[in-house]
Amino acid sequence: MKKFLISLGLIAASAAYMIFMNQGSASVGPSVAAPVAAGSGGSSGTLAFTGASSSGSNPPTGGSGASSGTSGTSQSATQQANTGTQSKTQKSAPAPAPAPAPAPTPAPKPQGQYNDGTYTGGAVDAYYGMVQVEAIVQGGKLTDVKFLQYPNSHSTSVYINEQAMPYLTQEAVAAQSANVNIISGATFTSEGFQQSLASALSQAKA
Repeated sequence: MKKFLISLGLIAASAAYMIFMNQGSASVGPSVAAPVAAGSGGSSGTLAFTGASSSGSNPPTGGSGASSGTSGTSQSATQQANTGTQSKTQKSAPAPAPAPAPAPTPAPKPQGQYNDGTYTGGAVDAYYGMVQVEAIVQGGKLTDVKFLQYPNSHSTSVYINEQAMPYLTQEAVAAQSANVNIISGATFTSEGFQQSLASALSQAKA
């Protein structure tokens, strides 16, 4: 009877081992225990077979993914460094020198309508005497008129002309020409003044 039980246990153990070997190798199989007949000492035991996957002993690691992630981080950091270097290079480029400003053109010097100098007009017959003037030009302008001749044969003529000559001179300087008003009571002197001064200024024309 003991031999029969031992044989039966061995058969069961072999069958369990064959079934285990035919299963997938992804996981560790459960322990198979089969009753073993007690030996000659009368004791009983358990014969256990433990199967292990031949290829699943080492769990998969994330080495490939980690390497890819590290590579991507390194490339991104390199690109940022290159971008920063280019940006610094662009910022540090010297600015172009400004074009020199053109030299200011000096304003043209204002010119008067006459050339500076002293010009003597022609002598004009004013009925009671001759009238002749001298035009004085400074800075291109008529600044003064002097009488070289005027009617003075009679006291009346002297009095009248001494009153008229200052007015004629003032009007000529203000008008910058010989176009002056005729002074009442000194008509001949006024007309002679106009003609003589006009001839003097014609010589002073710029």
